Amino acid sequence: MRRCGGPVLRGRPSLPYYEDRAPGRGTLPPRAWYAASDARRLDLGGEWRFRLSPTAGAEDDSFARPGHDASGWDRLAVPGHWVLQGHGAPAYTNTRYPFPVDPPRVPHENPTGDHLRHFELPDDWPLAAGSGDTVLRFDGVESCARVWLNGAELGVFQGSRLPHEFPVGALLRPGGNVLAVRVHQWSAGSYLEDQDQWWLPGIFRDVTLLHRPPGAVDDFTVHASYDHRAGTGTLRVDCRTGGGGAGGGEGPGSGPDGGAVPVRITVPELGLDLAAGESATVPVEPWTAETPRLYEAELAASGERIALRVGFRSVAVEDGVLKVNGRRILFRGVNRHEFHPETGRTVDADTMRRDLLLMKRHNINAVRTSHYPPHPAFLDLCDELGLWVVDECDLETHGFADTGWRNNPVRDERWFPALLDRAARMVERDKNHPSVIIWSLGNECDTGPGLTAMAGWIRARDPGRLLHYEGDPSCADTDVYSRMYAPHAEVELIGRRAEEPLNDPELDARRRELPFVLCEYAHAMGNGPGGLGEYQRLFERYERCQGGFVWEWTDHGIARRTADGTPYFAYGGDFGEEVHDGNFVCDGLLFPDRTPSPGLAEYKKVVEPVRIEGDGAAGTVRVTNTYDFSGLSHLAFTWSYEAGGEQVAAGTLPVPALAPGESAEVKLPAPPRLAVGGGAGAGRDRDRPGAGERQWTVRAVLAADTAWAPKGHLVAWAQLPAGRRPSPPPATGEPARRDGRLITLGPAVFDAATGMLRRLDGIPVTDLRLDVWRAPTDNDEGAPWQPDLRHGPLWRALGLHRMRHRPDAVEVEGDALTVRTRVAPAATDLALRADYRWTADGGRLGLTVAVTPEGDWPCALPRLGIRFGIPARHGSARWFGGGPGEAYPDTRAAAMTGLWSMTVDELQTPYVRPQENGARADVRWAELTDSTGAGLCAESGGPGDLFWFTARRWTTEQLDAARHIPDLTPGPLVWVNLDHAQQGIGSQSCGPGVLPAYQLEAAPAQFSFTFSAVGRT
Repeated sequence: MRRCGGPVLRGRPSLPYYEDRAPGRGTLPPRAWYAASDARRLDLGGEWRFRLSPTAGAEDDSFARPGHDASGWDRLAVPGHWVLQGHGAPAYTNTRYPFPVDPPRVPHENPTGDHLRHFELPDDWPLAAGSGDTVLRFDGVESCARVWLNGAELGVFQGSRLPHEFPVGALLRPGGNVLAVRVHQWSAGSYLEDQDQWWLPGIFRDVTLLHRPPGAVDDFTVHASYDHRAGTGTLRVDCRTGGGGAGGGEGPGSGPDGGAVPVRITVPELGLDLAAGESATVPVEPWTAETPRLYEAELAASGERIALRVGFRSVAVEDGVLKVNGRRILFRGVNRHEFHPETGRTVDADTMRRDLLLMKRHNINAVRTSHYPPHPAFLDLCDELGLWVVDECDLETHGFADTGWRNNPVRDERWFPALLDRAARMVERDKNHPSVIIWSLGNECDTGPGLTAMAGWIRARDPGRLLHYEGDPSCADTDVYSRMYAPHAEVELIGRRAEEPLNDPELDARRRELPFVLCEYAHAMGNGPGGLGEYQRLFERYERCQGGFVWEWTDHGIARRTADGTPYFAYGGDFGEEVHDGNFVCDGLLFPDRTPSPGLAEYKKVVEPVRIEGDGAAGTVRVTNTYDFSGLSHLAFTWSYEAGGEQVAAGTLPVPALAPGESAEVKLPAPPRLAVGGGAGAGRDRDRPGAGERQWTVRAVLAADTAWAPKGHLVAWAQLPAGRRPSPPPATGEPARRDGRLITLGPAVFDAATGMLRRLDGIPVTDLRLDVWRAPTDNDEGAPWQPDLRHGPLWRALGLHRMRHRPDAVEVEGDALTVRTRVAPAATDLALRADYRWTADGGRLGLTVAVTPEGDWPCALPRLGIRFGIPARHGSARWFGGGPGEAYPDTRAAAMTGLWSMTVDELQTPYVRPQENGARADVRWAELTDSTGAGLCAESGGPGDLFWFTARRWTTEQLDAARHIPDLTPGPLVWVNLDHAQQGIGSQSCGPGVLPAYQLEAAPAQFSFTFSAVGRT
């Protein structure tokens, strides 16, 4: 038996098939995917036999023969990846190829998985002469497959995330059948699939047998346009039947003998009964992402009936603006890789639906399928639930950037057949989805004639959709101007059509007439992203700026357990990869287990489709409809009135019907009458800062159940202050007393030598002092290629993580204890002078901190406040301020002011790589108590002294040192940060840094707190 490496010609080996630039051989032309047909199908997923070899030529192909003894082989779940089932290991790289760049050659070490599936056809499977054919379909195999059925070789294919079909009817047997598939991890196709994700070989999507009866529908194209002026839709379905033709045929059906086969399309709700190729125009409701109107239809040929859902819509660029159905749309989008923490790119239907429900519930209206077509069932769900889709081709050659783009396949005509094949397989498979409004040529391939060839083919095949490609700044082949991570200032220039000109005046003029989208922005890696609101205001201000797609939807952490069984999520480098990009694969709005991150809550608030503003003191609200198509009849508006964070009254708010873009002024009811101090909380809360605050909260919620959320689901909200926050009462003052090594001041005891607070009303307090360090976030650390200042590395270089605290004076004067300190890192003369002034009033202890920088600080500070530890039994937190989730200066839109409570453990945000997290914004007071309700309360010390509150069971230094969550071990203390200010977050892990307004410059500052014990008799 010839080995699979190929024959030898005159001493020089030919390239083996897996190193062939061609897309493959033996497969049928691509065609449309559909889920519902009365033709027979057999799912071949399940348990397969599996054998892994370390190289491509280590085993011959005798395993494909019927009768081969594979009883000693392992068992493997298909669909699935062998590296996630105990065979080898996954590897993560962002842009770099994990093998030598020598296209189309791949390493000798080429893990190769042989797969065997024994199956029996149902007894009534049509096999007799004249009963038609059967097609074997693979929906996704990484990265190259060679296929046999019952010992006969069917062919070879590449294009991992694309469908491939083989005709197999003549090979099937009424009894047992043997399907053999050899899969190579590396192939020439790997050079086209460098897509910032885990390299995960295997048969990871469905494998299916599809019966094709005589007169079955080979392929069909649904043309369903919408005329917004007339309110009519025009339907035409072009079809090919009979089991013999290439995909995409036009006109009426034709059979294998060339004769006409009747094919009809019926849409009962519209009263349509048309022949294939025939057109009809009727009044319809259009399909949009907001109103995903689908009409049930049936395509009927003599041998097959196919159930369809037809959506009428039209897409165009008019006057430099992208419009659907004649209206400008605004993408509130995300990029979505297919990923599951346990099964990798094998994503089940429930997870797909869950993803889309979460998107809709968080006001997301668009998906870019980065960087390949998704499982086809995902697009059915987008049609049904309503999302705009940018469908991206299975193409990225980013790794060639490290070699100066030498030998880039999109510039080498020998690769063009593979490029065109990938374009055709995407378009033909997904052409009938109304949700798909833009085709994307691929991602980060630089430029070249191969892309131009793809664009030309797609335009000719499907002129009713737009073309996207970000990698060519000239936009020569595209219908939209697309960028990644453009900073806010540049987006504003682009919005004004005043961006830096191209060298070619003709191309420059053309590009300025194109709509603009950020196909990637707001890098959601770790804590963040920041600056979302500033982007959204630009999108709404400039007609040309039509939104963007946050990178990305979900973290790609792989589920693992430590030796003692503690779960965690692994990232690059955790599997021994010699080349990897660490946790850059964890950059999503969801954690790997699909738990929403604070970034997703922030995005929902920033892009909410109803804007609610107003003057709470005057009792007026302005409601603006920012939907693209929808009115507000599906929403109900409510108000609530809060005093001291507690709701004291609520009701409905009548809002008039508003078309998209319209606004209305609405009057709030008269505020309820409250007794003095009424509604400000029970007992101790009445005397705390904020007890006298009054505010309105106005909400827009779903008025009825929808396909994506239940009645009452919160869509948009705003809070309007209705009264000024009063100042806390001034302290009367108590004398400080020195007694040997201790100083007593009201309820507190201090160390007389250092001035450190030791106890407060019997509660031990550890190391209360100025703190400027935070465990750098991924966005603090930035990306190595970033041209701007990266704060995290600079903070560490300056030594802000190892500050020394020197007490210079401890002064007792009357009713005050003043401690003067110098806080500085080693090896520099930069410092912060920190003076602590302590006072007491009965059971309350006041602290005012004055900070003065020394030296010329080259960067912003991470934070500015105090940190201290108290016993870990005080593990319950309660506060009045922003919540319920974390917030930072540029990620605080979703923080709702109220009374909140949770455990210290619940305050933590479990980023896959531990980092600064968990701060609560605009806190008036916060308390930490034990199981009896006893503990410590911190209050803002003066007008305007709202603070940031953080509490955790480990120190910042321990948080900084951890690589995974199990590295964090709770200690004997709860460590509390009360911050006067925080540095913003930004998205510099790949995008812009922190905007100037959110940078914490080293400057003189003063802030105050008041402490007291609670729950003690």
